[in-house]
Amino acid sequence: MSLIIVAALVAVVLALLSGVVYIDFLKKKMFGQSIRECAPESHAKKSGTPTTGGVFIVGSALVGAVIALVMAQKLTPQACLLLMTFVFYMFAGLMDDIIKIRGHHNEGLTPRRKLFLQIAIALLPALYMTVTGGTTVSFGALEVNLGWLYPLFAIFLMVGVSNAVNLTDGLDGLAASNMVVSLIACVIISMIAGNTEIAIISAAIAGATLGFLFFNKYPAKVFMGDTGSLALGGVLGAIAVMGKFELWLIPIGIIYMGETLSVIIQVASFKLTGNRIFRMTPIHHHFELGGWKETKVVAVFTAVTLIFSACAVVLYRFLY
Repeated sequence: MSLIIVAALVAVVLALLSGVVYIDFLKKKMFGQSIRECAPESHAKKSGTPTTGGVFIVGSALVGAVIALVMAQKLTPQACLLLMTFVFYMFAGLMDDIIKIRGHHNEGLTPRRKLFLQIAIALLPALYMTVTGGTTVSFGALEVNLGWLYPLFAIFLMVGVSNAVNLTDGLDGLAASNMVVSLIACVIISMIAGNTEIAIISAAIAGATLGFLFFNKYPAKVFMGDTGSLALGGVLGAIAVMGKFELWLIPIGIIYMGETLSVIIQVASFKLTGNRIFRMTPIHHHFELGGWKETKVVAVFTAVTLIFSACAVVLYRFLY
């Protein structure tokens, strides 16, 4: 327990310290965010805000996690692979952000290339779990061994969560605040399951994200960019896969799932009927255009994640 706290505290402090330096660097290099043309008009003022803040989230989390893992003598192949997955997803997002910055627009990697990178990275933990026999998916007493179908399930999960968090990252502090809550739930579930290395890594990432949130809260001084959202979403999926609580991501990631479903429903409705169900998607824009302030949307969405995550933790403890 003490080393889990150490991981989180080291990551928080490093994120707060490195954030100041990194944001200053981004401002000098003019690494600013280009806002989507279809975004609400109120977002125009955010154009030029420094982006790629995910770099210091990942860097701070890595240092905090490695220090605690070494102290706990838990720097296992599983832990190393999970951290590698985190870093690889960061680089995939960074490539996307750099293309946007250099092109001065909001279009980065093509959807096909981005998806290819996400799948390639997800293959690592998916195949590792398959080879080591971790192909059973459970929810309480219900258990299903997927066998060699497990990699497809795991890849779908990781890529899906990565993209879902990416969609959620549309308001100041929205993705970061929800991720902190989700990751804390992962810490507790991993502790209940006795998976110390997963708990330490989850705590370190939660700490680093909390430190980042200090700079990302409204009005944001920096955005995480795809560098952060793809990395955080990808590693959240990988944590669930390697921690063997895959289906528990449904309540823990209820907001990310809702954001994704809103886009799917909107597109399907428009193509089939020519009508839109929401004012704008992802759904946080629907509430924003309905008169909610950004801070209210973030507070309500985070509260929903907190309630569902708390229920998931309590139910997990009861069932296991």
